[in-house]
Amino acid sequence: MDLVSLVERIGEAPTAALFGLLTGLTFGIAAQRSRFCLRAATVEFARGRMEDKVSVWLLTFSTAVVWVQAAQLLGLMESADARMMAVPGSWSGAVVGGLIFGAGMVLARGCSGRLLVLAATGNLRSVVSGLIFAVVAQMSLSGILSPFRDRIASLWITDGGRNMDLLATVGLPNYSGLIIGILIAILALILSRRNEIGASRLIFASGVGFAVAMGWVLTYSLSQVAFDPVQIESATFTGPSAHTLMFFLDRNAILEFDVGLVPGVFIGALVAAAWAKELRLQAFDDTITMRKAMIGAALMGFGGMLAGGCAIGAGVTGGSIFVGTAWAALFFMWVGAMVTDYLVDQRAGALAT
Repeated sequence: MDLVSLVERIGEAPTAALFGLLTGLTFGIAAQRSRFCLRAATVEFARGRMEDKVSVWLLTFSTAVVWVQAAQLLGLMESADARMMAVPGSWSGAVVGGLIFGAGMVLARGCSGRLLVLAATGNLRSVVSGLIFAVVAQMSLSGILSPFRDRIASLWITDGGRNMDLLATVGLPNYSGLIIGILIAILALILSRRNEIGASRLIFASGVGFAVAMGWVLTYSLSQVAFDPVQIESATFTGPSAHTLMFFLDRNAILEFDVGLVPGVFIGALVAAAWAKELRLQAFDDTITMRKAMIGAALMGFGGMLAGGCAIGAGVTGGSIFVGTAWAALFFMWVGAMVTDYLVDQRAGALAT
């Protein structure tokens, strides 16, 4: 069955949700098996090491860039049409939101995407943190926190009514994005070999990046045949978590890519964990850990919405099409995470000894 026939049979919105589900399943399986996590990578780097967690993150990021840029060169997608690129971006939101999100993911011991994957394995700490993240994200999108978010985001926005395309701004040719991705992948593979990371984990790490490209290509393909405008997007968890929450709370909510993505990730991670016999219930260790996780989840909900995406949405999905504010948000997530790790965990450990 071709795409046109599928849309005619089930409709545009259900097709978008189905594409979100497929993207989420791929992401969930790959993320669970590779243990991909930006928080873990930043903490490792902050402590002067470039071991398996940094290697996995670099491989995931580079794979996303390579697949997405190759798809664009082949005409399978057009990044200029992506909503993330086609609307004004906020530099102030990327800076402030990135710092807040980075701090939050260290306190919560995982970024929003990682929390969703862990929740599927039976981690009750991640379930609680994930719910808080989704609620605060919704509050920041259209609730009581939205005026505050808008005020910060409006301080410094991109020129020309669009976000900045880093490659076009620098004047690099179309194929330069693919070359950059390949170079980062080579670095990741060198580090992976040095850290003796197994082939299976490397393949699944690459699968996370492939899932990002998959989302871009699927939504772009749908936009080419749909009658109504379709948002060209891929994996991210700030907006989708809020939208999915409201879908189950509001009878008037409609199906969309986001509503398929979040359950897809959960189901994919659940299946992968069950296959590997890694399903087990885990609770908070103590009240201090619980308090830090809850505060961190709230910070990620607001910071991710302000930054224009989470560690996946801005850090990998937006980065793969070289969105200017996405790269800025990713940089400041690293900064926020490293500073928080030093102040909260490293100094506390030093004082305790």
